[in-house]
Amino acid sequence: RRLVVSSSGAAYGYHADNPVPITEDQPVRGTTAFAYSDHKAQVEHLLADARREHPRLEQVILRIGTILGERVDNQITALFHRPRLLAIRGSASPFVFIWDTDLVAIIVRAVSDGPTGIYNVAGTGTLTIDQIAARLGKPTLAVPEWALKAVLTVGRTLRATRYGPEQTGFLRYRPVLDNTRLRTVFGYTPELTSAEAFDRWLAGHPDARA
Repeated sequence: RRLVVSSSGAAYGYHADNPVPITEDQPVRGTTAFAYSDHKAQVEHLLADARREHPRLEQVILRIGTILGERVDNQITALFHRPRLLAIRGSASPFVFIWDTDLVAIIVRAVSDGPTGIYNVAGTGTLTIDQIAARLGKPTLAVPEWALKAVLTVGRTLRATRYGPEQTGFLRYRPVLDNTRLRTVFGYTPELTSAEAFDRWLAGHPDARA
């Protein structure tokens, strides 16, 4: 009777005109240069079709932010282990984080008696790349977007990196998820804010500090 889908904030896409913060009322446009973002958006379009064609099938769609946890290691946490944090000059590049046990509790509510609908899943508040760097005791390497694009273009051509110039959009236009609907409609307030989730992750990963 109910379909629960773990979507992602990436489904909104990495676009310059994304509102900050972004709410569930905004369209999911994805970014074709990022397969993950593009595929999440495509899946949500299929789900929208299903809501029209099968209205009796309930749906809960969770647009999840960056997940942190005591034993979580992923592409994002790998960035925090680098000696310097990369940023686009002039962009705050804010992150939103959700602690893994909060996410589990949200999923349990979604598959049981929670209300249907679409919800951004993130802790309250944000951390900018500079704030994260300060917590890590590391410098931020802020470069102009045009310069980073040039370096990535050359690097991909020489097969020195799998990242291309399109990656600058991820650094500059990362969707900043508003969790108001999660708290007021879905009825769950994450125990940890974005900042508290990062601090708890860092406490369990002291090797990430400078």
